Amino acid sequence: MMTLVLRSIIIYLIVLVAVRLMGKRQIGDMQPFELVVTFIIADLACIPMSDVSIPIVFGIIPLLTLVVLHHLLSLLNRKSIIFRKILNGKPIIVIDKEGINYKALKKLNMTLNDLTEGLRASQCFNIQDVAYAIVETNGNISVLLKSEVSPVTTQDMKIKTEDASLNIILVNDGKLVKDNLANLNINNEFIDKILTEQNTKNLSDVLILTINEKGEVYYQEKNKKAKILQEKVNI
Repeated sequence: MMTLVLRSIIIYLIVLVAVRLMGKRQIGDMQPFELVVTFIIADLACIPMSDVSIPIVFGIIPLLTLVVLHHLLSLLNRKSIIFRKILNGKPIIVIDKEGINYKALKKLNMTLNDLTEGLRASQCFNIQDVAYAIVETNGNISVLLKSEVSPVTTQDMKIKTEDASLNIILVNDGKLVKDNLANLNINNEFIDKILTEQNTKNLSDVLILTINEKGEVYYQEKNKKAKILQEKVNI
């Protein structure tokens, strides 16, 4: 029993490292070759986990081989446009100014239901509002709306706005995010000052604390309402 547990832990750790080395992608964003490698890795990992008669090295070597193969294919995918088209295919327009391209749908083996579902996922509920719809190589559908139904932007209204600012998490569920504090050159005294101003006794009571380039602090204690604070700090 202990042997089975140890084998499972070893294979799990190796698969975890392999997936991390392959890069961060959600299943729905994977290219076909990435999806195939992921499925094979998952299948290979199960065999040495469940069958103790198979030497564990017979499971590790194929996993590492697939990781190397994946990196080789990824390199070729980046370097060669021709190889990229062969490996991933190319985006295909399924809706244009003339309407739905039925031949393109047949080529992609898509139904009208698949198309309308993809449009709804892109927050488009009326086909007549679509100027172009493109099925990307990962299967997602990109939609360009007709100009008359496109959302109005501040640029259209000629309104001057400030650039958006990214919020950086400094406290996450009661714990300091030390890397972010160091990157922003913020010390613990700054956090203590906010806690004192908000009458918070313990850091563990803080659900989240973020700050952006404008010095705006998003602060929320556990089981309490969030607050927007303005702090003088240079980021």
